[in-house]
Amino acid sequence: MKIDVESFKGLSDFDNVLIVDANGIVIFYDLADLNVLKELDLRPENFLGKHITSFYKDLTNENSTLMNVLRSGVPLCNVKQEMTTNKGNTFVSVNSTYPIKEGDQIIGAVEFSKHFFDKKNIQHLDKYARHKVYRKNDTIYTIDDIITANPKMTAIKQKLEKISKTDSTVLIHGRTGTGKEVIAQAIHNLSDRYSHPFVSLNCGAVPANLLESTLFGTTKGSFTGSEDKPGLFEQAEGGTLFLDEINSLELSLQVKLLKAIEEKSIRRIGGKKNIRLDIRVISATNEDPDLLLSEKRMREDLYYRLGVVQLDLPSLKERQEDIEVLLQHYIEFYNNNMNIFIDEVDQEVIDCFKAYNWPGNIRELKNAVETAFNHASEHRITMEDIPRRIREYQMAAPVNPAMNSMISSLREAVEDYEKKIIENELEQTNGVIAQAARRLGLSKQSLKYKMDKYRLR
Repeated sequence: MKIDVESFKGLSDFDNVLIVDANGIVIFYDLADLNVLKELDLRPENFLGKHITSFYKDLTNENSTLMNVLRSGVPLCNVKQEMTTNKGNTFVSVNSTYPIKEGDQIIGAVEFSKHFFDKKNIQHLDKYARHKVYRKNDTIYTIDDIITANPKMTAIKQKLEKISKTDSTVLIHGRTGTGKEVIAQAIHNLSDRYSHPFVSLNCGAVPANLLESTLFGTTKGSFTGSEDKPGLFEQAEGGTLFLDEINSLELSLQVKLLKAIEEKSIRRIGGKKNIRLDIRVISATNEDPDLLLSEKRMREDLYYRLGVVQLDLPSLKERQEDIEVLLQHYIEFYNNNMNIFIDEVDQEVIDCFKAYNWPGNIRELKNAVETAFNHASEHRITMEDIPRRIREYQMAAPVNPAMNSMISSLREAVEDYEKKIIENELEQTNGVIAQAARRLGLSKQSLKYKMDKYRLR
């Protein structure tokens, strides 16, 4: 398809990009201001998969620029449209719309736009004026990123729907790598605060003498070299402040944190006035809160204030049913993000992953899959591709004496193991011998021989 380069000049003036398929269904969007979605009474995850005309009262297949371009195949540039959202708010949109073609067939359309709200809506939109226009809310996770088949984690996911509707503080307890920040971001993106900032701080990563100014900000002249600088509490205004490793805070700072949360206001270091806050605080600890209290490393009053809602995340070792689910999830992730494609994993690797204790939890599993991608060949992951500590863990595990008593000879043990592997592969491939043979690294003839030997057909 020939492209008129002149028609694309000035696209940098537009804020938003939206792509629909041949039927007018939204398949991609990138909005400069998430508050536009609020005006449409939509959440980000609900925007995709809907017909473009469903978002506005007065938009039809006949007057929609996208639908016109899908029909004609002719670009429409700098078209001015006045539209009314389903909430009754009117705004003007200036659009430049282009067809997407594959050969002579129109398979979609892309629209670049800029929105201008009428004066009568300025008062309605004024509540958003405290914040700069930003392209993202500084999150990368939603509830869909909580991958699980585990009953306890499934129950936690269900709780998040309710928790997100309130502004109560949440304390997340879980070992390193269990996904505490994923949970925190999921809560934020499920809540009505999703169009405002999500501000995150690992309290253990900031020197103790800088934590107070980092959280509460500074006033010029309060100490040598100080400036008027907002802290993280102010930066999170309207949104969510996530404090990870809250257990690393010194007791003196815990008192100030408690005061800020209870009074919903802070005072900058050296400041003379209180600053009111509209934020939600979510905190996390990788140590058992009961241990922190018994060792007096966390104030009881702060714990009760932070833990109005407490979520206890299980370790990956306690989520055995999730290991293979997460393995497949990260294989798909790296297939899409690395110049490598994996479509097979040796059963020995899966068994090894299930036997491993995963001290680094989900983060360690993700890193192990990335390691395997860097070593794998022939589109499959073998034992040689995974980290050595995981590979050798099973080898170092003690032999079960009860198992030894059940096996009369080495030959019987090997054959029994081989039979189980073949049975599992045949089950995984729904009895397709060619596919099972490929996964096992055998010829079809060899697999048929072994199936006959073990009476598997």
